[in-house]
Amino acid sequence: MIKDLLSRLWKKSDNPYPKSFGSRLTRRIILRMLIFMAMPMLILYLGGYFLTYGFGVVLFSQLTNRQYVEARRVSSEVMVAANNTIHYIEDNLDNPEKLYDIMDHMVRTNELVRSCGISFVDNYYPQKGHWFCPYAVRRDSVTIERLNIGSKQHDYLQANWFVEALQRDSSYWSSPFFEGTDKTTPLVSYMVPIHNRQQQLVAILGVDLSVDWLKSSIWSLLYKEKNNSVEVKSDNDNDLYFFVIDSTGTFLAHPDEQRIINKKFQELVTNDPKNICTDKILKRKGDTEDVLEIEGKEMLVNYRPVEDTPWTIGMAINYTYIVWGFYILAGIVFSFIVINLMVVIITARRAITKASLPIRLLAFSAEDVAKGNFKAALPQLKSRDEIHLLRDSFEKMEQSLAEYTEQLTKTTAEKATIESELNIAHAIQMSMLPKTFPPYPERNDVDIYGQVTPAKAVGGDLFDFYIRDEKLFFCIGDVSGKGVPASMFMAVARSLFRNISAHVPEPNIIAKALNESMSESNEMNMFVTMFIGVLDLQTGVLRYCNAGHDAPLLIGQGVGVLPCDANLPIGVMDDWDFTVQETTIAPQTTIFLFTDGLNEAENALHQQFGDEQVLSLAKELLAKGQNQPMQFVQRMTAAVHFFAGAAEQSDDLTMLAIQYKKES
Repeated sequence: MIKDLLSRLWKKSDNPYPKSFGSRLTRRIILRMLIFMAMPMLILYLGGYFLTYGFGVVLFSQLTNRQYVEARRVSSEVMVAANNTIHYIEDNLDNPEKLYDIMDHMVRTNELVRSCGISFVDNYYPQKGHWFCPYAVRRDSVTIERLNIGSKQHDYLQANWFVEALQRDSSYWSSPFFEGTDKTTPLVSYMVPIHNRQQQLVAILGVDLSVDWLKSSIWSLLYKEKNNSVEVKSDNDNDLYFFVIDSTGTFLAHPDEQRIINKKFQELVTNDPKNICTDKILKRKGDTEDVLEIEGKEMLVNYRPVEDTPWTIGMAINYTYIVWGFYILAGIVFSFIVINLMVVIITARRAITKASLPIRLLAFSAEDVAKGNFKAALPQLKSRDEIHLLRDSFEKMEQSLAEYTEQLTKTTAEKATIESELNIAHAIQMSMLPKTFPPYPERNDVDIYGQVTPAKAVGGDLFDFYIRDEKLFFCIGDVSGKGVPASMFMAVARSLFRNISAHVPEPNIIAKALNESMSESNEMNMFVTMFIGVLDLQTGVLRYCNAGHDAPLLIGQGVGVLPCDANLPIGVMDDWDFTVQETTIAPQTTIFLFTDGLNEAENALHQQFGDEQVLSLAKELLAKGQNQPMQFVQRMTAAVHFFAGAAEQSDDLTMLAIQYKKES
């Protein structure tokens, strides 16, 4: 029987898809790798001839411009948010308690804003006394504290910044300063004057921006980030770095945190006798570069003023690195690419060819089972992996279906036997899905919970997940139809996901490989909608591919729908090119995935539970702090069952919640 199965594999007449999945996948992966690797290899080759000082300067300027764009974006967002808030403040000057709500809203809706407050002139509200400064500050990702910071101990009326702001009577960015309570948090503040209806200057709105965002954007090959701070690795680490200064030269960002606010740029320049270059930088005369001697080293400094702010973004690099650094790096990278490319090509071809052969054999067996041959030959496998589990599951399913058929021919009255066989199939199906929760009790960076409630004894819904190379691979799917055919299709899809994702890290390539395999010999015209995701547990970056499935919800600071491209379900068209999308998941965010058995659940009046009710319930659970995966899924299950009441469940109900818990 096994020989017949192998001969059928190679007979052109019996096989409508003569090109194997393994060979096609291998060729396409290698072709794409060669295409993607050709460009950097060509650049490195040409760089050996054409990398000059001029090219280095251009590249240097581009790196500085990236930091400029980020600084411009952040400053603009803060200024727009502050200017848009002014008229709300001026409209509520008669209601001082309302001002606390405005400050709270300002901090809560603008993640860049660390704190903000309104400092009123002396005795503006007689009932509040001399000092009145409604203030809101972000203590952590959730807590925002509201208080009046004006007092005799904190006499802002005599502070230089307040006197200067009143004299200016216009919007401007303040000089950097340390936060008043701990003296360790460096801040800059955007000052905006507030006038009453008589156009009298009555207060100053100060929107505080922590300079930590500047520190996180400083990129350097010679520094590494550790515990949210920059750690110096050697005495020569000041050969390449970014910095940010204000109009006085004071550092707002620098790899050496001791220099932030405490040092000025001109103090580090050791050879600029006429201060020509230093004056150009401090006077913000355009985007340019100069060679300066900084702390005894000849450095090329590229700088660019940030519009509408007193800040200047700069980058310094050791002058000698401009030429030789590129040659050395190109040689190392080129050698590394060639070696690794050869290893990957050989390894991928062997691994995919070997791994895909059992899948094709099982596909033929599944086709025979679908036609009613419950004694179809199954390949003998030596490996102990998901494919072997699929083979054993097929064998058990064949046995169960054969026994069920035999009993059915004896009598149609043996309903209990039929139910027993379906229970066996249900147990087999459920055994293929994760059932131990929490699945990774030793990890503190992820929490997962999922459950499947079939509409019949066996269903076509599936979910799966596992961790490889510090990445969480997961999927959820919904097979067309219900019952045994859907469960078999589901079993194939789940095992293919495990097998393919063990060798391929990209969600869209996994989806394409699944689609090509499931489309082969698909005479039943079945398909499965799937959402495939790969979450990097170190960085929070989520790469995903949605194949016609309902878009998941992201539950963190709020509740929103994850944007998904329109792709066909798996099994519909064998040559469909699936798209991949990417986003970054913030810590403590829950990804909630579900099948249409949730939003399309019906009650006795044929009313659907609906997407809006799913969103509303998710927001309610988030507000109550019930967004932990197990608790969230159980509450959602209880809600949909309460809604459906006595109505029969019309579709499989599957939910999977993944909470990313890694602390930043």
